[in-house]
Amino acid sequence: MATLTQSSAGLLGLSMLDRIGNTPLVRLDRVVSHLPGIQILGKAEWVNPGGSVKDRAASAIVLDAQQRGLLTPGKHLLDATSGNTGIAYSMLGAAMGFPVTLCMPANVSPERKKITSAYGAHVIWTDPADGSDGAIRKARELARTEAEKYFYADQYGNQANWQAHYRTTANEIWQQTAGRVTHFIAGLGTSGTFVGTTRRLKELNPAIQCISMQPDSPFNGLEGLKHMATAIVPPIYDPALADRNLEMETEAAYSMAKRLARTEGLLVGISAAGAVAACLRIAEELAARGEEAVIVTILCDAADKYLSERFWED
Repeated sequence: MATLTQSSAGLLGLSMLDRIGNTPLVRLDRVVSHLPGIQILGKAEWVNPGGSVKDRAASAIVLDAQQRGLLTPGKHLLDATSGNTGIAYSMLGAAMGFPVTLCMPANVSPERKKITSAYGAHVIWTDPADGSDGAIRKARELARTEAEKYFYADQYGNQANWQAHYRTTANEIWQQTAGRVTHFIAGLGTSGTFVGTTRRLKELNPAIQCISMQPDSPFNGLEGLKHMATAIVPPIYDPALADRNLEMETEAAYSMAKRLARTEGLLVGISAAGAVAACLRIAEELAARGEEAVIVTILCDAADKYLSERFWED
């Protein structure tokens, strides 16, 4: 339950923006029950009001654009998205009073389509075969041909994306683990979560191992993540940051999603499950060498946007 607060203006309760961040860190006990000395902890990002980690970047992008006079009254916020950032923009647009136009692959989950529609966003559907890159190309075209209508948020190239995680996510992890975090693992989509969190954690303790995870092929089911070797690489991505890169199979992520639901009582999204699978691989390597570790990852969203997927019943 949220704590009732009172601002200096006498307003009670929390604003939408106040509810973003400070998400809990949950311990995955049964996943590592066979690995003494190893902890896996996940940031429960579905607690954000838009239901995902993307609330952090989206709110930072919006506030930065307003402060710089780029998102002015009457302008549409325009961006390409595979779903979660689009949901966050849609929520913020509804709450803060600006129109939102999204370019999104037509094969995103039905739940994502319903949520963006419920918030009143205008969605331009792009060819599923082109993935998120097709949505990016469409958004760039609109930004170029109708510049007077749109503020192009460009989450893949906007510095406010990674800076949000530098300021918030990393510091929360550091505080919640009392500085005991030894490894940080996150998936690569825009790369903002990994880049911003890693940059700050490395400042706090250069010994922290920061490991990125991405799909093992361009054709995969890890919605929201990019196979960097074949995709349009986000301008904010810095490949030199990762101490190690892991590739994840879709089937392993599906299997972990079901395992977390049935042994930890956690319903998480597919990319979140992939991140936990990556954590477990690292944990098993460390345990085999007799090492102890506190491994932290990002549970970027819950499973509510993926329950129509058939793998749950396989």
